[in-house]
Amino acid sequence: MSSTETLCLKIPLGQQAHAIARQFALEQTTPQKGKQIYLNTLAVYAVYSYLKWLQIDTALEKGDSWHPLKRALFDVADLVIPNIGKLECRPVKPGETAIYLPPEVMKNRIGYVAVQFSERLQEVQLLGFVRTTTISTTSEQISLASLKPLNFLFDCIPNTVAHPALRASQIQVNLSQWFENLFENSWLPLEEVFGNINEKKFALRNVSSLAEDSVARAKIIDLGLQLGNQSLVLLIALALFSKQKVEILVQIHPLSEKLYLPYNLRINLLSDTGKIIQEVVSRSNDNFIQLKRFRGDFGESFHIQVSHGNFTIKETFVI
Repeated sequence: MSSTETLCLKIPLGQQAHAIARQFALEQTTPQKGKQIYLNTLAVYAVYSYLKWLQIDTALEKGDSWHPLKRALFDVADLVIPNIGKLECRPVKPGETAIYLPPEVMKNRIGYVAVQFSERLQEVQLLGFVRTTTISTTSEQISLASLKPLNFLFDCIPNTVAHPALRASQIQVNLSQWFENLFENSWLPLEEVFGNINEKKFALRNVSSLAEDSVARAKIIDLGLQLGNQSLVLLIALALFSKQKVEILVQIHPLSEKLYLPYNLRINLLSDTGKIIQEVVSRSNDNFIQLKRFRGDFGESFHIQVSHGNFTIKETFVI
């Protein structure tokens, strides 16, 4: 079985990604060029979002794909990784078995990521990665069957890890800063994660029922092969309860087209010392689960732990 069958990663494309792609496409002189740029832009944005979740710095607007003249003249889909180089994010249309390499992307690239599109553009799949040094300089295409897992990308980026779960427990999320609109890179606006937020209206009604000054953010949890490449969304919403206390709501959602959570998925609220305060376990048809609302004092720490079988991820928060 090839790597493209075992290590694909689905990335949602929200309203912001489509708005940028639409703007770039409308600047073009022909519909064909507009379609090319639309897909190139979405491909770049998907890889940018993935690296952002991993807290890997990128310079989205410094690539040729974000330059009006260069994207109009050339077929480029590059994403700049500062002090490393350019990563080419090549779209793969339905039915294609290889990624095409235009002459303009054959040089000055650290490698290529294949981004699989379907008929629906609400999400894409990152199929895999190929390092430039491993392909022929005369190659005009790369077979999808020859792709390496995305983990190989991180060999090109010093001081990174190959899985977001490996980093989560090392980072303490400062929730009090959220009230000042200061967010960690991996915590995204709900619209960017869920796309059409109306589809989650029932679950998110609990979030909007918090005080008017509430703030909410969501983070993708990639389960990889642990659960058949399924990803989850950890959602945290908080509001000021008093001058000393904050009220907090925690939910877990499936990502993108998945209707239900994995059966027997556990979410725990842990004290600073690791004591279990709350636990919720998913049933066979749960499309989200949530902890009971709880309150904490400013300066207080707690953990949220998500587990299924042998897989466990723990996020640490300070209010």
